[in-house]
Amino acid sequence: MKAIVNIALKNGVLDPAGKASEHALKSLGFANVKNVRIGKQIVIDLDLENREEAKIQLVKMCEDLLANTVIEDYEIIL
Repeated sequence: MKAIVNIALKNGVLDPAGKASEHALKSLGFANVKNVRIGKQIVIDLDLENREEAKIQLVKMCEDLLANTVIEDYEIIL
């Protein structure tokens, strides 16, 4: 089973990479860019058939290692 984990900074947390990208896009003529937030995507192949068990393991992976839950939110897509 393939899972996708999207991780992004929580609203209100400063995103220097996003601001730099926003500024660069505007300087390239993309005047309609309003805001840019940079995150990460992790693709995980699991040797599981049970979606509920996969979800439980993925949440634990995110909470224990993949995401800094103090400043980041995560989304799991199965």
